[in-house]
Amino acid sequence: MIRFRWLLVFLWSGLASAQALSGAALVDELRKGSYVLYLRHTSTDFSQNDRGMRSYEDCSTQRNLSDKGRDEAREIARQLKRLRVARGPVLASPMCRTMETARLAFGKADASSDVRGGSASPDDPKRYEPLRRLLSREVPKKENRLIASHGNPFRAVAGPPHLAEGEIAVVRPRGDGFEIAARLRVEDWAVLPD
Repeated sequence: MIRFRWLLVFLWSGLASAQALSGAALVDELRKGSYVLYLRHTSTDFSQNDRGMRSYEDCSTQRNLSDKGRDEAREIARQLKRLRVARGPVLASPMCRTMETARLAFGKADASSDVRGGSASPDDPKRYEPLRRLLSREVPKKENRLIASHGNPFRAVAGPPHLAEGEIAVVRPRGDGFEIAARLRVEDWAVLPD
């Protein structure tokens, strides 16, 4: 059974309850477009870390995808194709694990610091405003905005619980805020009806 977790979503103007989608209704909506699919990178190798990171391009100093994570991203790609999910722009955090996840799951990736907290200082209370705007801004019909990023930025704008590695939040933009319409782990996609 698909595990959807319902939660209250923090909006700029306050808290609002999300209208949940599941099953055939979810697939139908994803084919029509106008959503944001926010994917936390797939499984990583926790024997690695980012402490010695020198640049986004140097993957040897970052925590990277594990073989399992690569397989998970490929599985997401297969399911999105099977379900004929509408696609649009693909943005990814410039970290190696998120760029690789996006390329494997979505077929391409444009690096964007906005999806990981912008260029603001970690102490800046407006650090996640660029991400909040991306999640709130309307998406044209017949396409979905695809984002591959990290758990912390999403939690900072949407609240708990954290997304698991490989989990996708289906976000309904509202212009002045957003709602979470569904949350899907890698294994949840396979049980959605064609």
